[in-house]
Amino acid sequence: MKSRMKWLVAATVMLGMACGAQAQAAKGIAFQRAEHLKRGVNLSSFYAQTRDISAARLDAYMSEGDMRALKTAGFDHVRLSINPALLIASPKTGTLRDGPMASLDKTVGQLLDAGLNVVLDIHAEEDWKAALTHGDDGASNLYAFWLNFAAHYAKSDPDRVFFEILNEPSMDDLYRWEGIQDRAVAAIRRVAPRHTIIATAAAWGHQDGLLAMEPVRDDNVIYTFHDYDPMWFTHQGATWSTTSWAFTHGIPYPSTPQNILPELNQEPDERVRLELQRYGEDQWGPARVQTEVDAIAKWAEERNVPLYCGEFGAFKDHSDPKMRAAWIDDTRTALESRHVGWAMWDYDGNFGLATKSSAGIVFDQNILKALGMGK
Repeated sequence: MKSRMKWLVAATVMLGMACGAQAQAAKGIAFQRAEHLKRGVNLSSFYAQTRDISAARLDAYMSEGDMRALKTAGFDHVRLSINPALLIASPKTGTLRDGPMASLDKTVGQLLDAGLNVVLDIHAEEDWKAALTHGDDGASNLYAFWLNFAAHYAKSDPDRVFFEILNEPSMDDLYRWEGIQDRAVAAIRRVAPRHTIIATAAAWGHQDGLLAMEPVRDDNVIYTFHDYDPMWFTHQGATWSTTSWAFTHGIPYPSTPQNILPELNQEPDERVRLELQRYGEDQWGPARVQTEVDAIAKWAEERNVPLYCGEFGAFKDHSDPKMRAAWIDDTRTALESRHVGWAMWDYDGNFGLATKSSAGIVFDQNILKALGMGK
């Protein structure tokens, strides 16, 4: 009897393992590759948000020691922002410039050698993205670029190098963007059949856009979104978008109808007062953050596709450091509760994780801890 019970237990364990393996296999390669993008950071100004990609500036931005420090801290990947305009010799043909591509190859190689997987994030400037909203030229240029760029990296390790089609498509026309993205995926597949593609929705890659989107017809795709909600907290003091944010400082997190009153009482703009009142009434905190993540995770589960949060972070110049760390902790915790990998925005900018010193990068230990790492 005992031997029979042991056999039954062993058989049950083996069956469970087999079912687990079959379930993983049924989910496909994109789910397996998504496991390589669990904890990351955005290298926002390496090959984007700059026109200077000289060797001197690139070396100053990040050394091989800095890359190894990220790996040692607990990161498994980086999202490498790349302005395609810096690489392209001819927009119509998508021909790439030898010098910039050699520099990029060197950087990608160094990151991989440091043990970091790499998302090649096409982080175009606004005029480049605006050209996609009308006519055919902008979309044709995107396809031509990806034919050349994907072919260039087709021999890289597909388990470690990922292709992100476009950062934050700014058009509001969801259907137009889906058509463009479908054709971009097809262009990539012509030259790089094995690499995992990262796709997103229109309307700046926000959760709302993804909820209105249907997956592309390709099984080897991860779907990304960016999470900066609530923007009144994460973008307080920011000068590059909504004018109202530039003049709002001291916005609390978590929010309550009571703790927003000091800001309401000194806000002269009635429209901003109403937005801040809504922010307080919404009571943003761990539960509210979780609700947002749950909605997008449900979208992915119902379509059986893997999900990735390519950006989340809070502008640090005018936010309380402890509150900023609390929001980052709550968002990261919510993402991980639904098995969603992430990349914090950003490495050393005004949302930054680290600062530079003569000895290398210095991590903000409070933020590192909020990310589930550090001491």
